[in-house]
Amino acid sequence: MRPIKHLFGIADLDREQIEYLVNLGDSFIDINRRSLKKAPTLRGKTIINLFFENSTRTRTSFELAGKRLSGDVINISASTSATTKGETLLDTGQTLAAMQPHVLVIRHSLAGTCEFLAEYLDNTAIVNAGDGAHEHPTQILTDLLTLKQVWGSPEGKVITIVGDIAHSRVARSHLLAAKKLGYTMRVVAPKTLLPSQIERYGCEVFHDFDAALPGSDAVYMLRIQTERLTDSCAFPSVREYHEAYGLNARRLRSAGPDCIVMHPGPMNRGVEIATDVADSAKSHILSQVEHGVAVRMAVLTTLCGGTGEEA
Repeated sequence: MRPIKHLFGIADLDREQIEYLVNLGDSFIDINRRSLKKAPTLRGKTIINLFFENSTRTRTSFELAGKRLSGDVINISASTSATTKGETLLDTGQTLAAMQPHVLVIRHSLAGTCEFLAEYLDNTAIVNAGDGAHEHPTQILTDLLTLKQVWGSPEGKVITIVGDIAHSRVARSHLLAAKKLGYTMRVVAPKTLLPSQIERYGCEVFHDFDAALPGSDAVYMLRIQTERLTDSCAFPSVREYHEAYGLNARRLRSAGPDCIVMHPGPMNRGVEIATDVADSAKSHILSQVEHGVAVRMAVLTTLCGGTGEEA
């Protein structure tokens, strides 16, 4: 397998690397379920989480992943960083790198932030924890681990992803992963929430949610990213959006009895997903959260040169 120096996105990984990280994540699940949630894998390693955007799941899971593997973890948010005093992103990155961390985990509103910093930080591995509307690779690896637990492999399956596709880094990463791993993506959204030329990813595009559901093996719901919307008329109203693109029990039945439900969080109940669906037996949303810690343990281990055998 080609070594993985940084994790910028799914676009940079081949199938073998993706499956390696997912399988390694699978091996860490038991650590997170046992009473003593600790392994020595990253002892002596330092991980810095630098988040310029709000996050609950991603930031917490990276922190837990590092600590459960005995690494030293430091969290920095935009509000407590020197960028509030006018320091540039590059100066912040170089300052942190001068302290010799092994891994720098970054979430930023601008696409390409991680690649930019990597050009200047020679001895620090960089993980993209979400950059603008570009990619969110560890979320997709998390989803793939969840699908591995359910199906064994996503190959040949149909995943229908619904919502704000235009601003979703999760959607982009899934579209890239689908081509590498052999599953089909159906994309469902109003025209105002679809990026231009989305067909180039080889996905099936629908504006009618009900038409896309039959034959779906999984329905993946996305929230409306109001913080990124520049067009206040992207859809008429929340109520009308829910009627046309919200997942409820009636809609889910048309997908078939074995269809599962996923969501990367945070959820807006009553907008993109009804409460009875989010909390149903078909929902794997909390499994995604649990598997997120295991996958990020796998990513940190790999970038620090480990194999996970110490666990």
